[in-house]
Amino acid sequence: MAGGKEWVEVEASNFKQLLDALEVKHPGLGPQIKRGVSLSLDGVIYREAWFTEIGPENEIILMPYMVGG
Repeated sequence: MAGGKEWVEVEASNFKQLLDALEVKHPGLGPQIKRGVSLSLDGVIYREAWFTEIGPENEIILMPYMVGG
């Protein structure tokens, strides 16, 4: 979805800006972003945390929405 890259870089200061920048820079991620993604920020998983602040020192992992019980 990101041109075969395992790691990508974009400039953003919150989760919403990150998703917007990823969709512009890597359009193949767009469909999954629209379906929904969870954010792992330094090992803590967030869902719909649009204005959660992020910085260059954070480890950020995007995952499809996690569902289940």
